[in-house]
Amino acid sequence: MSYPNKIMILGSGELGREVVISLKRLGNFVIAVDRYVDAPAMQLADTFEVINMLDGDALESIIEKHKPDYIVPEIEAIRTEKLMELEKKGHNIIPTAEATYLTMNRVAIREVAAKELGLKTAKYAYATDVNELRDAIQNDVGLPCVVKPVMSSSGKGQSTITNEGDIEKAWQYAEEGMRGDEKKVIVEEFIKFESEITLLTVKQKVGETIYVKPVGHRQEDGDYRESWLPAQISETALKKSQEMAKAITDRLGGAGLFGVEFFINGDDVIFSELSPRPHDTGMVTLISQDLSEFDLHARAIMGLPIPKIQYHSQAAASAVILADRVAREIEYEGIEEAMKLENTDLRIFRKPDSRPNRRMGVALSRANNIKEAITLAKECASKIKLTYKE
Repeated sequence: MSYPNKIMILGSGELGREVVISLKRLGNFVIAVDRYVDAPAMQLADTFEVINMLDGDALESIIEKHKPDYIVPEIEAIRTEKLMELEKKGHNIIPTAEATYLTMNRVAIREVAAKELGLKTAKYAYATDVNELRDAIQNDVGLPCVVKPVMSSSGKGQSTITNEGDIEKAWQYAEEGMRGDEKKVIVEEFIKFESEITLLTVKQKVGETIYVKPVGHRQEDGDYRESWLPAQISETALKKSQEMAKAITDRLGGAGLFGVEFFINGDDVIFSELSPRPHDTGMVTLISQDLSEFDLHARAIMGLPIPKIQYHSQAAASAVILADRVAREIEYEGIEEAMKLENTDLRIFRKPDSRPNRRMGVALSRANNIKEAITLAKECASKIKLTYKE
C-alpha cells in the first residue's frame, strides 16, 4: 500500500477529531466534512468541506471532487442511501455502506439484531406520532419505557416514561432531538440492569476480531457522563457479549472499530445499540492503553497490523466537561490546575460555540481501581471553568 491515502471523514466533532489525529500520524491526507465551519476535526485536517450531509447531491459532489480512497462516516445525519449508491460505483465506504445504513437507523439495526440474528433485546415497538406512541406503550411495551428517535446521537431526544402523563412531553422531546428527516421513534421496554457496557470490537481485513476490555459508563439525560475501563462483569457475561458483538459485526461486514452496547444483569447480556465507529464512552482509551479506539479504527480501516493491546494501569476513567449555556465563543480556565493532578490528562475539543450540556472536553485518569479513577477524572474535569461570550 502506498501513502498518503486520501480519507474523507463525514462528521467532524470530537470523535472525528481524534480519528483525524490517528490517521495523520500514519501519513494520510484527510478531508473533514461537517455542516458548520471550524468543527473540531476541521481544525486538524488537511482540508475541509461544509455541507448538509443529508443532501445526497451535495454529498456526491464533494466525493466526486476529492475522490477519496476511503469514506469514513462519523455521525448519524448522513444520506446513507446515497452512500449505498456510491459504493456500487466503486467508492470505499467504511465499514460498508450497508453497515452505515443499518446502524444509523435504530429500526434497521434492531430488526437485524432481534429478528435476523436472534440476539436478546428489550421488547420494542415504533411510533410516528404521539397517538402511535401511546398505543405502543399501552399495547406492546408497557411502563416504564424508554423513547428514542430512530436517528439521533449522544442521547439527544431520549427520555424515560414512567407514567402516561409523560407521553406527550416525551414525544416533543424526541422530535427536538431527531436527526435526519424520518419522524419516528423506537419505544423500548425499560430494562432493570446492573450495569451498561460498551464493547469496542475491531474487525480486521485480515486477522481475527479483537476486543478492548469492556467499558462501563454512567448515563444522564441519555448521554454519558463518566466511563471507565475495565467494567466489572462476569467472565460468562464477557464471553456472551463478545459472541454477540462478533455475530452482529460479522453480519455488517467490512473493517473498522464498532462500539457495541449491552445491558448486563449478572451473567445475562441484552443487546442495546451499535455504532460502526469509535464510541464516545471509549474516549477513556485515550489514557488506558497504548492504542486508543481511534488508533485501532485507523489501523483496521487501512488493513494495518494490530498488535496485542497494552494497558497502562489497573483502571482508567473519563469524565465529561459540559457547557451550561448558549454562547458564540468559549474560553477555558483552570487547565493548569487540572493538569497538576497526577495520572490525569485532558482533551479540549475547541468547539466554536456552546449550548446547554454540549460536550466541550473530557478529563482522563489512571488509578489502581475503578472508584479512584472515576473520582480523579471527575476532580480533573471540575477544575475546568468555561467563560462565555454571548
